[in-house]
Amino acid sequence: MTMAKTTRACCLLLLRLLALAATVTAAVVMATSHETTTFFNIKLEAKFQYTPSFVFFVIVNAVAGAYTLLVLFLPRFTNSVSSSIILMDLVVTMFLVSGISAAVAVSQVGKKGNSHAGWLPICGQTPEFCDHVMGALISGFVALLLYFVMVLHTIYSTIFSPLLT
Repeated sequence: MTMAKTTRACCLLLLRLLALAATVTAAVVMATSHETTTFFNIKLEAKFQYTPSFVFFVIVNAVAGAYTLLVLFLPRFTNSVSSSIILMDLVVTMFLVSGISAAVAVSQVGKKGNSHAGWLPICGQTPEFCDHVMGALISGFVALLLYFVMVLHTIYSTIFSPLLT
């Protein structure tokens, strides 16, 4: 194995480990987000389970983390397996995009409300819940960026690099 291939393999391993940490962190932080408060003698309870977009976000990040862990333990790839890994990395990246998009849209409504629909913001009453959600979204966005870089790195190293040498 040449020095360039070793460097690429180490870079990809580092990206996968960081992506694993980010996806697991996003899923755990979102899954532990809940808060109960009283507002004008009305009990408000905010949990991630009450919002399907947040549940989807947790599922997508958990699946992405499990996939990353599985790929880390696969033996070094043949060309056919490598092509499947590239394709699956792209699919996971698209799932992460959809999960973060859905969660950000709902969290924006929770933070700002929607005056046209008559929805009031809840972050003033449940700041701990909103902070947990924001932390999960930041971690999810980091995971998305890592997967995007990983896809670009993999495509470059398997398709373009052999053409340039």
